[in-house]
Amino acid sequence: MQSNFPNGASPLSEHFTLVLLAHEQPRALRRALRYYSGWPCTVLVVDSSSQSDSGVGAEFADVLYQHVPADRAEHFSGKLRQSIAMLKTPYMAMADVEDFLLREGVEQSLDFLEAHSEYGACQGYSLAFEAHAQGVDYLRLDRKGEEDYCAESAEARLEVFTRHCPSLISAVTRTELLRRWYVSMPADFNPALQEIGHSYGLTVAAKVRLLPIPYGLHEQHCASRLQNLQIAAQLSYRDAQALVEHERFALALAVAFDAIDGESIRQRTRDNLLAVGKYLATLPGLETEKLIESTWDSLLEQPVRRFEPTQYVELPFYNQAFFEQLSALEFLLHAVPSGRRQLEELEGVMLQQKELLRVQRNASAEPLDDRLQKAFELYAFNLPVVQQMIRSLQARGEEQRAQAVQAWEARLQAATLAQCAEWFDTTRSGRLLQWLEAREPDTGQVEKIGRHLARHSGGPSFGILLLDLQADILKLQATFDSVINSYCRNFKIIVFTSGDLPSVTTAQNTLHFVKVDENNYVDKINQSVRQSDCDWLVMAQAGDELTPSGLYQASLELLAAPQCRAVAMDEIQRLPDGTLRDVFRPGFNLDLLQNCPALLAQHWLVRRDALVQAGGYSREFKGTLEFDLLLRLIEQGGLEGLAHLAEPLLVCQAPMAQNNADEREALLRHLATRGYQADISAPVPGTHKIDYRFTERPLVSIILHSVKDLPALQRCLLSILQRTRYQRYEILLAEDPAYSAPLNQWLAAQGQQANRLRQFGIQPGLSAATLINTLSQQAKGEYLVTLAADSEVLNVNWIESLLNQVLRPEVGVVGAKLVDRQARVTQAGLIMGFNGSVGSAFVGEPKTSVGYLNRLVVEQNCSAVSFACLMIAKQLFDAADGIDDSLFAEGLGDVDLCLRIGQGGYLTVWTPHVQVIQSGLLESSPVALQVLQEKWSQVLGHDRFYNKNLTLHGRGYGLGPVAAVPWMELLDQPGG
Repeated sequence: MQSNFPNGASPLSEHFTLVLLAHEQPRALRRALRYYSGWPCTVLVVDSSSQSDSGVGAEFADVLYQHVPADRAEHFSGKLRQSIAMLKTPYMAMADVEDFLLREGVEQSLDFLEAHSEYGACQGYSLAFEAHAQGVDYLRLDRKGEEDYCAESAEARLEVFTRHCPSLISAVTRTELLRRWYVSMPADFNPALQEIGHSYGLTVAAKVRLLPIPYGLHEQHCASRLQNLQIAAQLSYRDAQALVEHERFALALAVAFDAIDGESIRQRTRDNLLAVGKYLATLPGLETEKLIESTWDSLLEQPVRRFEPTQYVELPFYNQAFFEQLSALEFLLHAVPSGRRQLEELEGVMLQQKELLRVQRNASAEPLDDRLQKAFELYAFNLPVVQQMIRSLQARGEEQRAQAVQAWEARLQAATLAQCAEWFDTTRSGRLLQWLEAREPDTGQVEKIGRHLARHSGGPSFGILLLDLQADILKLQATFDSVINSYCRNFKIIVFTSGDLPSVTTAQNTLHFVKVDENNYVDKINQSVRQSDCDWLVMAQAGDELTPSGLYQASLELLAAPQCRAVAMDEIQRLPDGTLRDVFRPGFNLDLLQNCPALLAQHWLVRRDALVQAGGYSREFKGTLEFDLLLRLIEQGGLEGLAHLAEPLLVCQAPMAQNNADEREALLRHLATRGYQADISAPVPGTHKIDYRFTERPLVSIILHSVKDLPALQRCLLSILQRTRYQRYEILLAEDPAYSAPLNQWLAAQGQQANRLRQFGIQPGLSAATLINTLSQQAKGEYLVTLAADSEVLNVNWIESLLNQVLRPEVGVVGAKLVDRQARVTQAGLIMGFNGSVGSAFVGEPKTSVGYLNRLVVEQNCSAVSFACLMIAKQLFDAADGIDDSLFAEGLGDVDLCLRIGQGGYLTVWTPHVQVIQSGLLESSPVALQVLQEKWSQVLGHDRFYNKNLTLHGRGYGLGPVAAVPWMELLDQPGG
C-alpha cells in the first residue's frame, strides 16, 4: 500500500497515540515499552494498579503515564474515558500490555484511514499466543469473514456485524469517534458488555475496514474476549435487568451519534444484541484452537516450529516476513517472561536449574559441567546460567563454543530488563531455597557442634528406612547425594529394593540393601527394625532428599528430649509441576492428624524402642503404614511423648489428593479401639470428616449476647428457629427495655417455636462476659452455646456438628467457622500472637477455599475459639468458674477460657462444618490485651498449633522471614 504521508515519513509520527492498558503487570508493562520504544508515536500508559509505578517515567522518559487505580473489571471503559480526554492526536489504538501490535500493520491501517475519511476504524488479523517456559503456542483468534463494513447506513453495517462480530478493541481508530462514544456510555455500564460495546459503537459511528494483513498478537487469557461464553450469556438474557442494560446501551448509541436515526438504532440494537449473543455462543472453542507450537532450541539459537494438522492458509500469516517477526517477539517473551502460565512453569524449570548446579559433596555425582549443559539446554534465557556456561567453556578451552554463547549473552543482555534469577528469588520455590540455605550452619558452628555431639557418644543415631519398590536407581542416587550433602553423620541407610542387590551388605553396614517384593516388604522392614542399633528411625521413599541441616538439628534437639516417642518434622514437597511448597506443620494436633493424614502422618522420626513395642508396621495397612503406626502409639501411650520440631527434614514428592481406603480403615479401627462406632466421609479428596455417631441427645442452652440492635437480633433468632434441625434446645436472652416490647410483639408472630426463648431481667449494661456467666446459671441444658446476637447460623445441623465434637471426653470447647455475607472467611479458629495480639488466619478467603494444608476444610485443634459461636459442657464451664470477668470484662475472656480449659488437659476443636455469619471481630481493649499478655506470655510467644516458620501477619500461613538456626543456643539447652 502506498503511504499517504509525504517524504516517506511514518504515518505514526504526530498523528497517532498508542494507549497501553496495565493492571498489576509491572514486568509486562516494561516489556511492552521496550517493544514499542522504536515507534515514532506518542505512547500513553493507563495503569489501574493499586500503586503507581513511579519507575516508568524514569526508565522511559518519552512515555505519558497515567495512574488511575481501579478494579481490573473497571479499568477498560472507565479509564479509557479518562485517557481519551488527554489525547491530542487524530488517531489512536489501544492494547493490553501483554499484547503486541505489529508496527507495519498499524501503519497500513492508519494509511487506509487517512485515505478514506468515511471510515472510522481499521485493522488487520491477529493471532492469540500462550507463552510457556520453553516455548510459545499460537492459537487461532480471528477468522476470515467480512472485511469491508462499507454500507452507508448504520443499520446495514450492524446487520453484517451481527454475523461476524469482529473485535475492534485494538483497531486504529479516529480519536473523535471514541471520545463521543465514551462520553455517552453510562459510567456504571455492565463490565461484561463494555468491550462488545466498544466494537458495536464503532460500527454504528462509521465504516470499518479489516485489511488482509498481520496486525497483532494477543495473550491467550485475555484474547478474543468477544468470543466468550460469559458475554454470550449476558447478551442472550431476556430478564428485566438484562433488557434494561440493553436499552441503556442503545440509548447511549443514539446520544453519541445523534446524526443517525436514534429510534431506529435503538430498535436495531435491542434486536442485534440478542443475535450477537447467540452467535458468540456457537464459538466456545475458537480461541483455544492451537495452530503452531514454537520451541526455542538453545543450540540452534532459533525457534523450531511444529504446525498442527489443521491450518487456515486464507489468513495472512503464512509468509517468511511474519515468522521472522515472531522469532524476534519470542526472544523478547523468553527474555522478559510475564504471563501467568509462563511464570508458573518457569518457576519449576529454574528450580531444576538451581538443583542441577548445586555443589555436590558426593564424588560419584554427575560432573558439574554435564549438569551445567543440561541446565543451559533447559532454559537458555537465564542470564546467570549463560554466564556460568561461558566460564565453563573457557576453562575447558572450547573457545569457539564460548564465543557463540557470548554472542547469545550479548543479545540476551540487550533484551533483558531484569535478570530472571532475581524474579525466581521472589517465587515460593526461590524463597524456600533461600530459607533452607540460611538454616545451614557455618564452618565454625559445625566444628563446635561436632565436638559437642562427640561428648555425647556422637548424639542420637538415625536409621533411614528407604523404600525402593520401583527399583529406580536414579531416585536412589538423588537420596544418597542428599544424605552425603547433609551435616549429620550418625546415620545408617537400609534400602528395601525390588531390584537386584548391588552388593552383599549386613545390618552393621552404613548402607545396607535388603531384597523385597510387594508381598514381604513390610515383614522385612519390621525385621530390620528389630535388628537395628539406631536410636531413631524414619521411613522415606527413593527420591526423597534430606535437607542439609534437618537431621543435624534433630540430633541436638533429641538429646534434650528423652521423653519423646515420636517426632514430626516439617518438610518441603515437590508439586507435579516441579515447584516447591512448604509443609510447616503445627505442634501435635490430634484432630488434624486424623482428618488430614496424607499431609500430617508422613516421615515421623520414631524411637526404635517405641516402634518395636507398638508391634512394628502393619501388613494390613500397606497404603498408610506410618499413619496406622501413629494411631497405635496414641492407643498405647496417649498423646504424651508425641512432639514436633519446626525444621524441614525432607524434600519429597507431594502426595496425590485422593481418598485412601487404607487410611480410612486404619482410622475406623483406631476409633473402634477408643470405643466409637464412627462413620467417615471425605469433604475433599484426601481428607476425613468423622461422625462419632453419638446417641446422646442432651439439652443445649443457647446464650445470646452482645445485642446491638433489634433487627440484627431478630435475624439471629429467625436463623436459629428456622434452620435448627436439632430439637432439644432453649434460647436464653437478657431483657432490655429498649427493645423488649417490639421483640415480644415480633415473637408472638413466630408461632410455637418462639416459646424456646427464655428472657431474664438482668441489670442492663453488663459486659458480655458477665452476661454469659449470669445466664449460664439459668441454663437448663447440659451444654452451653454462646452465640453473638448479630450472627446467623447457616447450616441446619449446626448443633449436631458441635455436639459431635464436644461429646468426646477429651474435648472441652468447640468453635465454628465464621463468614460474612459475601461468603468470605472472617474467623477460622484463633492463633495466639497473630498480628500482634490474637487473631485468625484466612480472613478474606472465600469460604470454599481449602486453605493451607486443607486447614479450612477439616476439623482440627487450636488454642482458642471465640464467643461468637462456642460450645462447652455446662459442668466444665462451671468447674472452670466460667469466664474471668474480673480480668476480662472488656474482652478476650473467650481466649482466656479456652487456654484455661486447655491447661486442664482438654482439647479445643474448630470445625468448618458449622458456619455462622458474623464479623469475626474479637471483643478486646488495650487493658484486656495487656492482661492476657501478662497471664499467657508463653502461649502468645508461640502458639503450638501454628508454626514458628510461618508469618504471623496478614492472612497468615505465608512463609516467614528468612532466619538462621540458633545453633549455639541448642548446645545450651537442658540435656544438651
